Amino acid sequence: MHPLHLDLRGRRVLVAGGGPGAAGCARRLAEAGADVLVVAEALCEELRELRAAGRVRVRRGSAGPADLQDAWLVHAATGDAREDEALAVLAEQRRVWCVRPGDAAAGTAVEPAVVRRDDVVVSVTAGGTGAGSSAGTGTGLDAERARVLAGALGHRLDSGELPLRRRRPHPGRVVLVGGGPGEPELLTLRGRRRLAEADVVVVDRLAPTGVLTELDPDVEVVDVGKAAGNHPVPQEEINRVLVEAALAGRTVVRLKGGDPYVLGRGGEEVLACREAGVEVEVVPGVTSAFAVPAAAGIPVTHRGAARCVTVLSGHEDLAGDDLEALARLDGTLVVLMGVSALERLSAALVAAGRDPGTPVAVVEDGWSPRQRTTTAPLGEIAAVARAAGVRPPAVVVVGEVIEALGARGVSAAAGA
Repeated sequence: MHPLHLDLRGRRVLVAGGGPGAAGCARRLAEAGADVLVVAEALCEELRELRAAGRVRVRRGSAGPADLQDAWLVHAATGDAREDEALAVLAEQRRVWCVRPGDAAAGTAVEPAVVRRDDVVVSVTAGGTGAGSSAGTGTGLDAERARVLAGALGHRLDSGELPLRRRRPHPGRVVLVGGGPGEPELLTLRGRRRLAEADVVVVDRLAPTGVLTELDPDVEVVDVGKAAGNHPVPQEEINRVLVEAALAGRTVVRLKGGDPYVLGRGGEEVLACREAGVEVEVVPGVTSAFAVPAAAGIPVTHRGAARCVTVLSGHEDLAGDDLEALARLDGTLVVLMGVSALERLSAALVAAGRDPGTPVAVVEDGWSPRQRTTTAPLGEIAAVARAAGVRPPAVVVVGEVIEALGARGVSAAAGA
């Protein structure tokens, strides 16, 4: 067998058959840009949809010599072995390669198991000496083995285990990756894959920094971590670092805690990239606003307790009307970066009309071995938190949901 990738853009390919197998062939060929002619007596639903969308042309009937005119490739997928064999003979006579999905070893070409991830395409063909060899001799094609191998490769690509960095010069770009609440296992598969492609990683303090050990040694890591009251790298400087590295032809991953668009200044970074003409992608992350309460056993919504949730930055100075609206809200209030604002915010909510007995929980270091939950009524939470030595990073939750699953008192993480 001689492995080969074909450029089928604009080239005629004949697909014989109207069932789901033929539909899968036709769809993949159309995605490759081929001029697909489907010949069948009847069409399955997917083929009818492909025809309606103008992605394939259809002729009713059985495939014959005229259908092979100008064809570069044939897929014999009728489901009838004798009909597929007859078409394969016609293709052989006209020196046209023929794929037989129902009997791969009987064709003159083989469609491998394929893994596609963005611009990476991996094809796998397992088994003997090539198309036309005998399966009975142990030298034939093993399609199931190829499928399993392709699946395993796809998993490793998704997990970021395989080297994905481009080695040839390429246009730079920026990818904002939401890293979740800091636990590496909560980083999305797409986020891990983008990290495996990175030449530069610009990382936050609350991002899942444990994954940085998996990067190639020559990947540049830029720490722009911010702590409460300490912002050593201003946002404008972060924007400049992202843009300049991308304009130098490097793939830049901005690894952030939580989700880039949930109080993460992701919008500002996207605008900076667009203004500089830099390609930018955003990979969503698991926001700490929901994940950290969940780690403490607190659902942010719960039937009978709260049917909506509001996420608020503790850095915001709220006006009287805003506080009154929040105080009247029949739902959960989640405050990020709220430890330093806890006394001011709790007093303001009570003054605006919120019941001082409303349950409040402060969850520190969510999803880490240091996780701790402190609970008290709204009117007392600031004093209780101060006495307990509560420190950032922490998420503050206000609402009846805290008692929905029984959160109480001050507790350390259980098996975090």
